[in-house]
Amino acid sequence: MSVVKIKHRVFEKNFEVADLSDTLATVLANRGITHTQQIDYALNRLLPPNGLSNINNAADLLAEAITADAGIVIVGDFDADGATSCALAIRCLKAFGATNVSYLVPNRFEYGYGLSPEIVGVAAMRQPDLIITVDNGISSVNGVHAAQQLGMSVLITDHHLPGDELPTADVIVNPNLANDRFTSKNLAGVGVIFYVMLATRAALRELNWFQQSNMQEPNMSQFLDLVALGTVADVVPLDQNNRILVQQGMQRIRQGHACFGIQALLTVGKRNSSRLSSSDLGFAVGPRLNAAGRLDDMSVGIECLLADSEDKAMALALQLDELNRERREVEQSMQQDALAIVEKIAVDESEQPDIYILHDDAWHQGVVGLVASRIKERTNRPVLALAPSDAEGEYKGSARSIEGIHIRDLLARVDALHPNLITKFGGHAMAAGLSIAEKNLSKLKTALASVTQEMTKGRDWSQVLLSDGELSHDEFSMEFAEQIRQISPWGQGFPEPIFDGMFEVIDARVVGDTHAKLKLRPLVSNQHIDAICFGYLNNHDALPQGEIRAAYRLDVNEFRERKNLQLMIQYIE
Repeated sequence: MSVVKIKHRVFEKNFEVADLSDTLATVLANRGITHTQQIDYALNRLLPPNGLSNINNAADLLAEAITADAGIVIVGDFDADGATSCALAIRCLKAFGATNVSYLVPNRFEYGYGLSPEIVGVAAMRQPDLIITVDNGISSVNGVHAAQQLGMSVLITDHHLPGDELPTADVIVNPNLANDRFTSKNLAGVGVIFYVMLATRAALRELNWFQQSNMQEPNMSQFLDLVALGTVADVVPLDQNNRILVQQGMQRIRQGHACFGIQALLTVGKRNSSRLSSSDLGFAVGPRLNAAGRLDDMSVGIECLLADSEDKAMALALQLDELNRERREVEQSMQQDALAIVEKIAVDESEQPDIYILHDDAWHQGVVGLVASRIKERTNRPVLALAPSDAEGEYKGSARSIEGIHIRDLLARVDALHPNLITKFGGHAMAAGLSIAEKNLSKLKTALASVTQEMTKGRDWSQVLLSDGELSHDEFSMEFAEQIRQISPWGQGFPEPIFDGMFEVIDARVVGDTHAKLKLRPLVSNQHIDAICFGYLNNHDALPQGEIRAAYRLDVNEFRERKNLQLMIQYIE
């Protein structure tokens, strides 16, 4: 529905990279790379833990708990970042010698998000001395108070943006705390807990703990497969520090050193671990983990990541795969409903609102975030999708936004102007969640529409597709595609290269109902190249023909151990 403009990135290539072509050096310059150290992903280039505020206090608290054999409960979150954070915390603590460790993940349908007083009540039945939150907790003011009233210590590890009031936890580690000196504010939840565990190992080493306990001091790199998965799946910006974490984790997976759970999820996702890319984690592994939290109980996903045998991991991975199939069916039905609502709201681009607020009594609260994401991609507008929660008279919503519109700030502005309208909310620039009483839905629509209009006044809503330019005839090659793959990880904030050019359509057919499978000839070359455009017929009445201008990614397609060059078409003018 939105207008798309293909624009070439503006760059100034001011450095040379050995063994890279001018085109790839230009690609890197387009992403702010000004010297080769920025694409050096050696572990010794990771930012040191001591840059994170309070991390030494967190390490001391954990070291004291471990050496005293205290009871520890991890409270996680119900997405892939939360699952990997929880699994990493459990694996690390046990590797450090902790013996009384367990975890809880709030079922989103019963308890909602975070360390709520209700979850504290469940945790209290285990009589822990310490609660550690992973990927949540920064907004759990009441939950932390409830835990401390019961005599438990609380360590919060989180990466979400803090609200006006911080919980009174014993220690909080979050790179987004005010005045925190850590220069990478983009750590995922799993990245934060990894850093906390790095500092904890150092604290235990200072106490001579490993030697006294006749234990091998663990090599922390063994946990980087989990860090890579959680970081990519949470779609946090891949700044240099996150790229190091992801690249090092992917290297372990490619070398066959992944935990049984990740290997099993790659297998059921039909991905080759030896040629792993970040997109494999984002599109094959992450969604299968997330399906457990969306439809059932994330403990299935965590148990898969904690599995200590191939058979157990595979059984759980197959269970997650089945949940993912169910999720896709639910999502497809909800997406059709949402598109029908959108078409009633706006027939063409000129009629589109500044924000879409969609809800349906029959929708599944665990899938509204995916629906919001799909409609955002279709309309190039921020979207809030809501569904009834299990609590009587309450709706849960997930919002997804576009570049330049900070969705959490938008919700915060609504909350400031209309106190008590939103029950609770939280999130990031591009994604947020909220709870609201059903009776307030109408007021929320009016308030959100007004605030969004205020924040987007004068905005050009055209969707810009940034291209890295046109390729020469000799760059349509497997070698060049492999070079692009080797520079990875690509992802949020460090996008995989997109090129554009003119092509002649040699052949076109439909696959999978809506996808266009093409044979193209670049006008700069005589070779014929396979291409695919997913969902093309969702927006077009007929297959492309004649000469076309297309924006695309270069890909290597592997089928039955044969490789060939393939263009992944992003847009056809």
